[in-house]
Amino acid sequence: MDQVAVIGLGRMGGAMARKLHADGFQVTVHNRTQAKADELADELGLVVLGSAREAAATAPLVVSSLADDAAVEHAYDGPDGLLAGLAEGAVVIETSTLDPGTVARLAPRVADAGATLLDAPVSGSVPAVEAGGLAFMVGGDTAAIEHARPVFDALGKRTFHLGEVGTGAAMKLAVNGVVHALNAALSEALVLAERAGIDRRVAWEVFGAGAAGAPFVSYKEAAFLQPEETLPAFSLALVAKDLELITGLAERLGVPTDQARTNLALAQRANEDGHGDRDMSWLAQILRDAS
Repeated sequence: MDQVAVIGLGRMGGAMARKLHADGFQVTVHNRTQAKADELADELGLVVLGSAREAAATAPLVVSSLADDAAVEHAYDGPDGLLAGLAEGAVVIETSTLDPGTVARLAPRVADAGATLLDAPVSGSVPAVEAGGLAFMVGGDTAAIEHARPVFDALGKRTFHLGEVGTGAAMKLAVNGVVHALNAALSEALVLAERAGIDRRVAWEVFGAGAAGAPFVSYKEAAFLQPEETLPAFSLALVAKDLELITGLAERLGVPTDQARTNLALAQRANEDGHGDRDMSWLAQILRDAS
């Protein structure tokens, strides 16, 4: 169980590969953009494989970390896809933020290949990966979760088994609904305080010291206080993607989501204005410019 294939080497996938390697796992990797995989391989001495099929064939545990539903379905499909390479008894740990319907469509196809799919998105940032502090929200078979336990324990401090396949994806959308609401509220509140003549850093300290002082406030401090100098951790394009999934799921379930729809409109407008590659906290800068 010390062999793991990681498919998708973005910020989170690359961090997971590094942490698993540091913990002694034999890690093989695949990324659609070969240069990114080669860079990680040169750094850590990992084996890079040219397709998701080849990567999946190397390990009983496969970790997938991709940007969106379309990227996931592309990685699974076709003669070079993940499904074509799965070994009998393998477990796929799907950590991407997805529509629960996508997971529900993929699970039986993984089963037909003799393997098991767990939808296991995470709450946490790259520093949380590095510290083994992620929270996994898992939907799927209990035995498969135990099979994948070495990976969960290496990367996370909590693993929540929420129910059948799809519940992990649904829980992640609920969590991200809160995160995106916090981001929008903090952006508005910070600019409001600034316009009232309060120093930005002092206002942020007050937010952190009071009832609003969620971990998000500490985590995003540099991004909000020094927006021009901080690298994007979660882009506004991905914010819009998440909120489209959230509002879509809510509509199917008959749940009113007025706040999420307002936040979606803000994110869409930011993307239309050319800010999609900026960090989610850039919303504050957009509000500064608008005021």
